[in-house]
Formats: sequence, C-alpha cells, structure tokens
Amino acid sequence: MHRHLFERLNGHRGGVIWFTGLPGSGKTTLADELQKLLLQFGIRCVVLDGDRLRKGLNRDLGFTEQDRMENLRRAAVMAAAFVEAGCLVLAPLISPLESYRAVVRQHFQPADYMELYVKCSLEECMRRDPKGMYQLAVAGIIPDFTGVSAPYEAPSQPDLILDTEWLSVEQCMEQCKQMIVGKIKIQSDEEYVI
Repeated sequence: MHRHLFERLNGHRGGVIWFTGLPGSGKTTLADELQKLLLQFGIRCVVLDGDRLRKGLNRDLGFTEQDRMENLRRAAVMAAAFVEAGCLVLAPLISPLESYRAVVRQHFQPADYMELYVKCSLEECMRRDPKGMYQLAVAGIIPDFTGVSAPYEAPSQPDLILDTEWLSVEQCMEQCKQMIVGKIKIQSDEEYVI
C-alpha cells in the first residue's frame, strides 16, 4: 500500500532473491554473507532461512510433498510482506522442484523476483554434509531427503548461477553485487511521484 514511500525512504527498491540448491550447497552461507555486503551499501535486507523457519513458523510441517509446498508458500507470503515494506529479502530454501518455485514466483511481480541457483554437485554436498543429514539419509534414517531419496530439479532459467563447488564465497559475492545493486538502487526521487 505504501511501498513506494518505504522504498524512497530506504533509497532502494524492495524485492526477493530466492536461493535454491541442494542441501549443503551453501545457500544460507551465501545469503548471510550477501546480507553483510548489502548492509554496507545501505540496503535494508532480511534473511528468511528455511531451517530457521522450520524451527518456528513452520514447525508444524513435515516433509511430505504437501507440507513442503506449504512451507514454501508460508515463506513466500512472509517474503512478500517484507517486499511491501521496501526490504530486500534473501530466501535460502531448497525449493526442490520447478513446480514449487513457479508457485512461489506467483507471489511477486516479475521485477521483484530474482532466482539464484546455488549449484553444487551431489557428491560435493555429501562430502561437506555440514549437519550430518546426508549420512542419515543414505542410511535410511531420514526418508524423502532431497538429492538422495527425493528429487531436486535445477532451475531452467535462473537469474544467476553460483557454482559453489568451484567459486569462493568472495567470488560469489562479487557476482551477486553486480546483479543486485544496480537493479534495486533508486537513482533519484524523480522515480517516485506522489
């Protein structure tokens, strides 16, 4: 409703960057680092991390297909509220299927949504296994685990691909900065007429 006023006050446009990738690919690490970088540019941003949401807002959800979609729907609704307040939202969520991401995308205007694919091979993600989840999934203790016993579909046309198997965090941040800062910064007050 008052989004343009928030954006003018902030000095930048609101929007969402939806990070998708296999578990352990580096989505949350990159989102946290990107938040630090963007704050240095005066860009108000918030990280909506999938793991944190599952411990709070979405703690009543499991990992059935229906629950996974509801998890993403709730995250998208929350992200859209922040966008309306003129914030940039960094949303690192696995979002394993193209159909799920298409539903998420419907919550935003095309100019407000950027899809960032955090690319990393399954082998490398399993080697990293920061939370020990792959080991449990391979042992059959965790059913329907993305990449092992549940599918992951890489996005067909992401706005940016960050290959964390080969790129450092610093290299990834440089690519993000080039994509984002020019796209959301307001150049002058003339862009908004009240």
